[in-house]
Amino acid sequence: MGSQIVSLVVNDQRREFIARPGTSLLSALRESLGLMAAKRGCGQGTCGTCTVLVDDRPVMSCLVAVETIEGASVRTLEGVARGGELDEVQSAFVDGFATQCGFCTAGMIMSAEALLERDPDPSREDVVEAISGNVCRCTGYASIVAAILDAARRRRDAASSGGDAPAVPAGSEAADGAGVR
Repeated sequence: MGSQIVSLVVNDQRREFIARPGTSLLSALRESLGLMAAKRGCGQGTCGTCTVLVDDRPVMSCLVAVETIEGASVRTLEGVARGGELDEVQSAFVDGFATQCGFCTAGMIMSAEALLERDPDPSREDVVEAISGNVCRCTGYASIVAAILDAARRRRDAASSGGDAPAVPAGSEAADGAGVR
C-alpha cells in the first residue's frame, strides 16, 4: 500500500500532507509539518513527551497512526499561545518554575490544557491524575501541580473579570498552591 494524502486541522489551520500508512502522528507533526514541540521520548506511549490534543483529548502522538484520525482537529503546544502571548498555563509554568530541562514541558502543558478545558476548577488530585501519563525526571512534580492549579485560578479570575487576570508572582501563596484545594 502506498502513501496517501492526509488532511487534519492542526492548530486551527487545515493542513494536508503525504504520509505512508502507519506513520505516527508525532512523525507527521515533526517531519511533515515542522512542529517540533512534541518530543519523541520512549516511543511506546509511556512517557507523555509527545502528548498533543486530538479533538480536545490528550493522546500520545507516538501511538496514533495519522491516517486513523483523518479530518481530526489537532492542537500542539505551538497552537496554545494566542497573538504572541503565552496563555495562563504557559505563564504559570514559567512563573512557578515548573520546568527544568524542559523535555516534558510540552506534553505536561497539553495535558493541563485538556484538564482545564473540561474542568476549570480541578482539585490537586484531578491534576495529578491528568498528568499521570507524563513523566518528568527533573522537577519532582510539585511545581508542575502548583503551576496547573495556579493556571486554573488565573483562568477563573480572567473569566469572572471579563479579561486577563493579573499574574501572581512565583513563590506567593497562590502560586505555590497553598490554600488551593
